[in-house]
Amino acid sequence: MRALPSKGALLFSALLAYFMPSADCRRKAPGMKNKTIQQLKNLWEEDVAYTRTITTALYQAWVRVEGVFAPVRRQASSLSLVAFVLVVATYVLFPKLANADMEFENIGLSSETVSMIVASMQNVTEDYGRLPVAGEAPARRHYTIPITAYTSEVEQTDESPCITASGLDVCERDMENVVAANFLPLGTRVKIPELYGDRVFYVEDRMNQRYNYKMDIWMKDLADAKAFGVQYVTIEVF
Repeated sequence: MRALPSKGALLFSALLAYFMPSADCRRKAPGMKNKTIQQLKNLWEEDVAYTRTITTALYQAWVRVEGVFAPVRRQASSLSLVAFVLVVATYVLFPKLANADMEFENIGLSSETVSMIVASMQNVTEDYGRLPVAGEAPARRHYTIPITAYTSEVEQTDESPCITASGLDVCERDMENVVAANFLPLGTRVKIPELYGDRVFYVEDRMNQRYNYKMDIWMKDLADAKAFGVQYVTIEVF
């Protein structure tokens, strides 16, 4: 049998020195280290448990395999470049093939799926229409109270007679649909059917603190306010 090359012998000796229990002698005195190395050499020469035979065979097999792939290693850069060019060419010349989904490529779409796809495409161009308009809700509460009228006079209001408690300028708005009341939140909608039918009034102002369940209607003309007087009627609160 041919002798193992010095390279393989050194490699095997190093492995045995590392894994054998006597390897800790490396950390001991130089004499002990030399003795261990001599023991390893003796085991190698005696071919204990076919260690030398098996290692030699494995090494020779590795040399043969390395020789087969040596040309490939030398041309690694060229082969990598060729592979890259092929991949790019496949994407350019055959995009469908390069991006094919092999798992779902041959699965046909069901009629239900096709209908959903068509419906979603048509939905883009369809008119969404308008939301239905809510009808008139019934009144939440009814109150029978005295109602009077007032105008934008300093004597009847304050130093800013046109500005209501909510900040509304009634003189600029010039619409007689504002009332003052202390027992309803600002912005509440009310109706006075006995006097004004379906006209909607909005609570935008307050009265003197001593008036609780009472209401004032804002009017443009002082004469109309005086002619209105005091009337006891039922109001509807929405």
